[in-house]
Order: sequence, then structure tokens, then C-alpha cells
Amino acid sequence: MDELDQLRQTYFQDCDELLGELESALMALDNGRADGDTLNDAFRAIHSIKGGADILHFDRLVRFAHTFESVLDRVRLGRLIVDPELASLMLRAGDAVADLVRAAQAGVEMPDGYENEIADALQSLAQAAGTDATIAPDDVREPAAPDEGAAAVGAPLRHYRILLSPPADLFRQGNEPQLLVRALERLGSVRTAADASALPPLASLDAEQCYLHWTIDVRTTAGLDAVRDVFDLAVDKGDLEVVELTDQPTGAVGAGTQDTVAAAVTPASTALPSDSSPAASPSGGSGQGAQLKAAPTVNSIRVDLEKLDYLVNLVGELVISQSMLAEQLSVLPTDKFPALSRSIEELTQHARNLQDGVMAVRTQPVKSVFARMPRLVRDLAVETGKNVRLLISGETTEVDKTVVEQLFDPLIHMIRNAVDHGIESPAERSANGKPAQGTVRLSAVHVGGRIVIQVADDGRGIDRERVRARAVERGLLNADAVLTEEQLDNLIFLPGLSTAATVSDISGRGVGMDVVRRNVERLGGRVLIRSVAGRGSTFYLSLPLTLAVLDGMVVGVGSETYIVPLTVIFESLRPQARDVHRLVGGGEVLYVRGEYVPLVYLGRTFGVPDATREPWDGLVMLVDADAGGKIGVVVDEIVGQQQVVIKSVEANYRALRGIAGATILGNGHVALILDVAGLAESVDGAVRPSAAA
Repeated sequence: MDELDQLRQTYFQDCDELLGELESALMALDNGRADGDTLNDAFRAIHSIKGGADILHFDRLVRFAHTFESVLDRVRLGRLIVDPELASLMLRAGDAVADLVRAAQAGVEMPDGYENEIADALQSLAQAAGTDATIAPDDVREPAAPDEGAAAVGAPLRHYRILLSPPADLFRQGNEPQLLVRALERLGSVRTAADASALPPLASLDAEQCYLHWTIDVRTTAGLDAVRDVFDLAVDKGDLEVVELTDQPTGAVGAGTQDTVAAAVTPASTALPSDSSPAASPSGGSGQGAQLKAAPTVNSIRVDLEKLDYLVNLVGELVISQSMLAEQLSVLPTDKFPALSRSIEELTQHARNLQDGVMAVRTQPVKSVFARMPRLVRDLAVETGKNVRLLISGETTEVDKTVVEQLFDPLIHMIRNAVDHGIESPAERSANGKPAQGTVRLSAVHVGGRIVIQVADDGRGIDRERVRARAVERGLLNADAVLTEEQLDNLIFLPGLSTAATVSDISGRGVGMDVVRRNVERLGGRVLIRSVAGRGSTFYLSLPLTLAVLDGMVVGVGSETYIVPLTVIFESLRPQARDVHRLVGGGEVLYVRGEYVPLVYLGRTFGVPDATREPWDGLVMLVDADAGGKIGVVVDEIVGQQQVVIKSVEANYRALRGIAGATILGNGHVALILDVAGLAESVDGAVRPSAAA
């Protein structure tokens, strides 16, 4: 990969983050939060996208982004007010920017005139607000006439010297010195001089870092506050020094004037540069010998996921090798090899710490997915004519990046389902005594070694009779089938089943919720539904925190070995024969402290011929099976606890009921990792949607 290809790749990676930040900021503006931070976030994102596109010569993207940027600048300066119409236009403009970025990434062109309508609307707004958005970014402008009302008619002409020492991350904050100068030009005549002494060699120059300091002379009838207001949102007070000068009567405005200090309105310097000296003294250390600000320390780097996956795999192999060494050590007399024993123990601890550290690098907050949902809810509400708000919590909950990436599609379908099927129209809600505005809640929380994501709405709930009728109509369910409420709810996951009255862009084709279940199960997770008629529905997505490693309990069943995830185990016990009860029609339950728990015999389930036949001859592990509730897993013995590396069975063979993956033990043998929720569905009366037909 040459340097240009590397630059392109980095730019598009940055754009993924910037587009997310832009949409979040625009959604905040749409919700009425037009504060300075939000505006700066939006401006910074579009400015950074434009800057990179300019370097890579994506001219079409640059032109449109510049027009959009001009409108945002007018909003920042208070010349445009964000009303619903402008907010909607900016959201459309954000979509257009995203489309142009994706087209540039794919190396294709959007249709001619694709963005013209939006660009013309932005252009009209920018021009009406007193600026020409068609000016190219590098155009030079003549000083503009002072704004009307900037000072009283006949006010004396004042001379201000501005010492601007911006932080190194000025550009990353979405600020541009050229825009500040243009704002000053609206107050009067401006002359600037740049100090480039801090510029590094070209080979080490960071295009996103600001190395320059400026001395700016402004002659205007405006007061001090008007001058300082130009920099109010752009730089901190410590980065700016403004001094009012008094021109000698004989001096003309321009070169050759002799200036003397009349009043210092910020901490004064021991020496000020004259007009013939372009160097500006840095703020906070004004005077001779003041040092330039140090660049901020970079505390993060970008790493390709492929490289990280390779590192994870290597660490996994290291863990397996360490387990093999520990297995070999266990057959040696420890009193004869004490040093070797201590070394293996230290290696075990170091391998565990290394694995934890690598896995921590792979984790990221679910915010990257959750942040896309407010826009989805807004658009769905507009399309369906409903009044819906989205409440989000737990967006900082961290999970493996692989899991995060595959959450997007399931969440989209669940949010669509909540808004289209769950939330009623404002009139219907009012008639039922509900607030006209419906609520959808999206949350994430860690529970044990899993992440549980909830999508809840306060709508009408699942119409079970309608679901049943539609399933029978489509031949997905026998008309005489007897199902529980939970089983009826699970019918919505059947492929091809939809209760929508008409087919629309949102729903009605019978694809959606089956995608949710399929994608979640592919991640080793489960979906659980809780619905109350007239009050709403809640969907629970229970997913593993990582798809790479887990802490497991090694159990023996006959001559076979299995791994039970440690996070699902409540307790282990040896039951009495009197506490085991057989059910009519098959199956057994164990009576434990006032409750009956269904039993799963691993030996019977997986056909292990020499497995224990009776639970009181072995052990019962009480485990949490998500939607299946609590079940008891009958095993022969517990071998011990071990951290294991997860290998996919589905990718190398095919999906198996009750199996979440496989691992390699220290003795080199393969052990299957149990999916206890999958086991529960086949023994405790729970019926998968496919079995109900």
C-alpha cells in the first residue's frame, strides 16, 4: 500500500467517526439544543471532512461541505436561528455528505445534480444571512465594510492589537483562523502577520495541528467587547491578548505609523512587537523569552482490526500452550521441581493478564451503535405520523468490537418494530388515556459475563390473537396447536410472518424480527420478549461480552469433557433421590428449596454411552438459561475451572443445538462449550418458533 492509499484509508476511517459526530450534533440541534458546544461539534466534524477531502481532491465533496460549513458558521455567529425547517435541512445535508463520502470511498460518482437541491437551499440561507457560501475555501477577500450598528455613528476610530496564540488542536476543534479574520473584517480594516517559527520540518508536519501564531491589527469604531466576541467560541481566554493602541496624530493608518500603548485590556506584556515585527508573543507567558506551547500529547492510536485479531489469536495460542505446560507439570512431583512449579504459576498469571489486556483493547462502548438510533426514530416518527421520543441509557457499556458491529441490524429491526407496530397514533393514545407522545427506551447493562440490551416501548403490546391468526393463515402454525403466551410471542420471529396491514417502506414484508433472532443467535445470544396488552413490549438481547475467551467450568460426562460458562452457574450439588420427580409425558425436575428445576442430562443429550444415568450418582449444576429460566445440568464430575479460548463450531462445521463453541484443553483434546440456553429450549417445555409450526 503506497502513501496515498494509506492516506485515503485513514481519511475514510476518520470519516466514519466524524459522520457519527455530525449526526449526533445535528440531532441535538433538531431537539433544540443549539448551544455553543453542539454547534462547534457539528462545525468541527464538517470542517474536518472537508479538509481531508480537499487534500485528496474530492472536489464535489469539498464544494458541498463548504456550503454546509458556511451555514453552520452563520448559525455559530447568531445570524441564523435553528428552527425545525433549518434543522431538517441540515439533517438532509448531513445525509448528502455521508453519501458523497461513501461514493468517494467506493470510487464511484453520485448521479449528476444529486446534491444540488440541498446545496441551493443552503446557499440561499447563507446569502440571506450575509455571506456568500460559494466562495472557495482559499479565496482572498477584501476587507468588508463595518457592520451597521457595530458602533455609534461618528464614533472615534480605535486601534487594537491582537496577539493570538491558539492551541495546537485548533483545527481539530473545528476552528479556522481565516474565518476569525473575516469576522474581524466586518468590524473594520485588518492587517495580519504570522509567526511561523514553530513550524517543524515537512517530513514531521501534522496537517491537523496548528503551529502558527498571529499578530493582528484592527482599526475599527467598534468597542472592545465586539472585538473579543469574535474569538469567544474559538479560543480560550488564555490564548488571546488584546491591547488597545493610540496612533500618533501624524501617522497614517498603515505602514510607517508609530503606536504607543494607551491601555492594556488583558495582562500586559513587558514588550510588544512593533508593526515591523511579525512575531506574536504567546499568551500566558507574554514577554521576551516566552516559550511556544507544547503540542498536546497523543494518547491514542488507530489499529486495524485484522492486526488486533491476529494478536488475540496469538494470545489464545499462548494460553493453550500454557495450559499444556500446566498439564504436564501436574504429573511431576512438585517437591522435586519447585522452581519450575513457581515459573509455571507466574506464566499462568502473566498469560491471564496479557489476555485480559488484549481483550480490553478490543472492547468499545455501545454508544457507536446507540448514537445512530435517535435519527432512525425521528425519521420513523415523521413517516408514520406518530409522536415518539427515544430515551437512551447505558451507552458507555463496553463490549467486544465484533459484538458491537453486529448489533446494528438487530437494533434497527427492533426499533422499527417498536415504532411501527408498538407505538399507537397520538389520537389512539389519547383515547386510551395515554400521553400523546410515545416512548421507546434503549438501554444496555452488564449482567455477569454478558451484556443485556433492552428495547422497550409503552405502546399497545403484542396482539397475540392477530399473531396466531397470521401464522395459521401463512401455514406456519397448525390451527389446533396449543401454545402458551410466551410461545405465541415468539411466533413473531418466524420468517415471513408480519402483522402489518399494508406493505410499506417500514414493514409488512415479513422480514425483520427473524433477522434479529438469527443474528443474535449467531453471536451466541438469546432474545426474550415480555409483553403486556395495552402497556407495551420489552425485548431483551442477552449477548456474550466477547467472542474470543471465557472463564469456564470443566466438567466430565463419561469419557467426554465439556465447558460450562462460569458466569451462568448458580451452584453445584449432589441431589437426593427423593428430590427428583419424573413428569407425565417425559422429563424430570429437581425440587430445590421450594422450586422445581428442569433437568438436562448431558449424557443423554449428546449420546455419551458411559455417562451417569441418575443425578444422585453424579452432580447437578444449577445454571441460568436466559429465556429458559433456571435449569439443572446433570454431569458426572467437576474437573476444575479454566479460562478457555473460544473456537467457532459453526464456521468449521455447522450450528449445533446446545453448543456455543469449542476449545482446546491443556491435554490437546477438544472440548465443546455448552450453550445452556439452547439446551433449556429442548427440555423444559419451551418451544422454538420453528417447532411450533
